[in-house]
Amino acid sequence: QVQLVESGGGLVQPGGSLRLSCAASGIMFRMYAMGWYRQAPGKQRELVARIFSDGSPNYAESVKGRFTISRDNAKNTVYLQMNSLKSEDTAVYSCYAGRNGFDYWGQGTQVTVSS
Repeated sequence: QVQLVESGGGLVQPGGSLRLSCAASGIMFRMYAMGWYRQAPGKQRELVARIFSDGSPNYAESVKGRFTISRDNAKNTVYLQMNSLKSEDTAVYSCYAGRNGFDYWGQGTQVTVSS
């Protein structure tokens, strides 16, 4: 059974930082592309960042220079370090694992950026 369990969301002031974690089980983690998506109320889900099995990352333009995705294959965990947070980053952030057409999603964690 595949499980992706996110943690680290919460309320933060504009300009602040948060680190999201996603612990995976039930998959050969090191072989999967991992990513973070987000969905704000009334908006489409969008890709925030992903990191491929070789460790190469890519980012949405809106978060480049502020967010960093990383992975620890020994811990089966992917991270999203979010700095200089803005109100428009408020959303539910979901972890994603994908390989060869097999896609898995976590339940999501709320990130709220507000003063």
